[in-house]
Amino acid sequence: MIIGRKTKKRTGLLSTVFLVMMICGVIFYQKEKLDKQRLSYLEQEQSLQEQIDAEAERSEEIEEKRAYVQTKKYIEEVAREKLGLVYKNEIVFDPQQ
Repeated sequence: MIIGRKTKKRTGLLSTVFLVMMICGVIFYQKEKLDKQRLSYLEQEQSLQEQIDAEAERSEEIEEKRAYVQTKKYIEEVAREKLGLVYKNEIVFDPQQ
Protein backbone atom coordinates (compact mmCIF):
# COMPACT_ATOMS: atom_id res chain seq x y z
CA MET A 1 0.00 0.00 0.00
CA ILE A 2 2.82 2.41 0.77
CA ILE A 3 4.42 1.74 -2.61
CA GLY A 4 1.13 2.60 -4.38
CA ARG A 5 0.88 5.96 -2.63
CA LYS A 6 4.42 6.97 -3.60
CA THR A 7 3.75 6.10 -7.22
CA LYS A 8 0.54 8.12 -7.23
CA LYS A 9 2.30 11.08 -5.62
CA ARG A 10 5.13 10.92 -8.15
CA THR A 11 2.73 10.63 -11.06
CA GLY A 12 0.70 13.55 -9.77
CA LEU A 13 3.83 15.59 -9.15
CA LEU A 14 5.26 14.79 -12.60
CA SER A 15 1.99 15.67 -14.32
CA THR A 16 1.81 18.94 -12.38
CA VAL A 17 5.41 19.82 -13.31
CA PHE A 18 4.68 18.93 -16.94
CA LEU A 19 1.57 21.16 -17.01
CA VAL A 20 3.48 24.06 -15.40
CA MET A 21 6.28 23.67 -17.97
CA MET A 22 3.73 23.62 -20.81
CA ILE A 23 2.07 26.78 -19.50
CA CYS A 24 5.48 28.48 -19.18
CA GLY A 25 6.31 27.45 -22.76
CA VAL A 26 3.04 28.88 -24.08
CA ILE A 27 3.57 32.11 -22.15
CA PHE A 28 7.15 32.44 -23.46
CA TYR A 29 5.99 31.82 -27.05
CA GLN A 30 3.23 34.43 -26.77
CA LYS A 31 5.65 36.92 -25.22
CA GLU A 32 8.06 36.52 -28.16
CA LYS A 33 5.19 36.92 -30.61
CA LEU A 34 4.03 40.11 -28.88
CA ASP A 35 7.58 41.50 -28.81
CA LYS A 36 7.89 41.03 -32.59
CA GLN A 37 4.52 42.70 -33.10
CA ARG A 38 5.55 45.60 -30.85
CA LEU A 39 8.74 46.12 -32.87
CA SER A 40 6.79 46.18 -36.13
CA TYR A 41 4.40 48.74 -34.62
CA LEU A 42 7.33 50.89 -33.50
CA GLU A 43 8.79 50.81 -37.03
CA GLN A 44 5.40 51.70 -38.47
CA GLU A 45 5.04 54.56 -35.98
CA GLN A 46 8.46 55.92 -36.95
CA SER A 47 7.59 55.72 -40.65
CA LEU A 48 4.31 57.54 -40.08
CA GLN A 49 6.03 60.21 -37.99
CA GLU A 50 8.49 60.82 -40.84
CA GLN A 51 5.56 61.19 -43.24
CA ILE A 52 3.89 63.66 -40.87
CA ASP A 53 7.11 65.70 -40.66
CA ALA A 54 7.47 65.70 -44.46
CA GLU A 55 3.87 66.83 -44.93
CA ALA A 56 4.30 69.58 -42.33
CA GLU A 57 7.39 70.83 -44.19
CA ARG A 58 5.50 70.66 -47.48
CA SER A 59 2.64 72.61 -45.91
CA GLU A 60 5.05 75.34 -44.84
CA GLU A 61 6.47 75.52 -48.38
CA ILE A 62 2.97 75.84 -49.79
CA GLU A 63 2.18 78.66 -47.36
CA GLU A 64 5.37 80.48 -48.37
CA LYS A 65 4.52 80.01 -52.04
CA ARG A 66 0.97 81.29 -51.44
CA ALA A 67 2.32 84.40 -49.76
CA TYR A 68 4.85 84.95 -52.60
CA VAL A 69 2.18 84.51 -55.28
CA GLN A 70 0.26 87.44 -53.80
CA THR A 71 3.20 89.86 -54.10
CA LYS A 72 3.68 92.46 -56.82
CA LYS A 73 7.08 90.98 -57.72
CA TYR A 74 5.51 87.62 -58.64
CA ILE A 75 2.84 89.30 -60.76
CA GLU A 76 5.53 91.22 -62.66
CA GLU A 77 7.54 88.04 -63.25
CA VAL A 78 4.54 86.20 -64.66
CA ALA A 79 3.60 89.18 -66.86
CA ARG A 80 7.15 89.35 -68.28
CA GLU A 81 7.79 85.63 -68.76
CA LYS A 82 4.47 84.25 -69.86
CA LEU A 83 2.70 87.24 -71.34
CA GLY A 84 5.69 89.20 -72.64
CA LEU A 85 4.48 92.45 -71.10
CA VAL A 86 6.81 95.37 -70.28
CA TYR A 87 6.49 98.83 -68.75
CA LYS A 88 5.69 101.75 -71.12
CA ASN A 89 9.11 103.40 -70.89
CA GLU A 90 11.11 100.13 -70.92
CA ILE A 91 13.23 98.97 -73.87
CA VAL A 92 13.59 95.27 -74.43
CA PHE A 93 16.60 93.82 -76.23
CA ASP A 94 16.18 90.41 -77.84
CA PRO A 95 19.50 88.46 -77.74
CA GLN A 96 18.43 86.21 -80.62
CA GLN A 97 18.32 89.05 -83.18
